[in-house]
Amino acid sequence: MSETISLSLTINGKPHTVDVEPRTLLVHLLRDTLQMTGTHIGCDTSQCGACTVLLNGSAVKSCTVLAVQADGEQVTTVEGLGTIENLHPIQQGFWEKHGLQCGFCTPGVMMAATDLLAHNPNPTEEEIRDGLEGVLCRCTGYQNIVRAVQYAAQQMNQQVAAPEVAAEAEGGRG
Repeated sequence: MSETISLSLTINGKPHTVDVEPRTLLVHLLRDTLQMTGTHIGCDTSQCGACTVLLNGSAVKSCTVLAVQADGEQVTTVEGLGTIENLHPIQQGFWEKHGLQCGFCTPGVMMAATDLLAHNPNPTEEEIRDGLEGVLCRCTGYQNIVRAVQYAAQQMNQQVAAPEVAAEAEGGRG
């Protein structure tokens, strides 16, 4: 029997304590142990990016991270972005702008885009392409993916601006 290590980590805002073998990859912990199958395994060599998740807010390829490295950390998967009733702007962008075809790369692209927009809320087309270059899409040619990320950026910027405008309007009364 193999030695196991107990890990405590937060995934999509929920605490998890699990026992894993020291060599278990984060992608396998997510998919096989916790049944979070939105994170895809494409190549197992870190080339395709389909397994991209956020680790403490930064995009990582989960096939290159040992689960033990995530002990005590925050992990966000595509399942943690939004809900059917309340899509995240990136998910809404993919819906509105037809940003997927087969959908295999989509979770990884969405997570890379989430990281990109967290660091650059108003990226140019070139910056979007650079920010997503670690995730390969064999179907789309990226045109609609770029449009989806531009849409998400616009929606997220409007969400940020709306409270500021309301606060300015409130401050102007008196």
